[in-house]
Amino acid sequence: MTRIERSFRGISERLAIHYLTNLGGERVDDATVEGDGWTATLSSERVDIGPTLSLTEVTVVFEGDEETVEPLVERFAQKAMRAGG
Repeated sequence: MTRIERSFRGISERLAIHYLTNLGGERVDDATVEGDGWTATLSSERVDIGPTLSLTEVTVVFEGDEETVEPLVERFAQKAMRAGG
């Protein structure tokens, strides 16, 4: 079982869930998406960037089979980077 935790700034949990369902997952609840051989659990918080700016930072914990999770994280990161960072 592999566990990878990644944080992404500038995207919402809603958009992250949308990306995960497009990558073959099914939404289980407000913070969990499951696919064949993997589970992704999301959380988010506002983080300050400098004295006057804040962004949403979404943290995704990917768990599952190593051969499934590692490519999934890569594909999700590519989508998330195009969206906001």
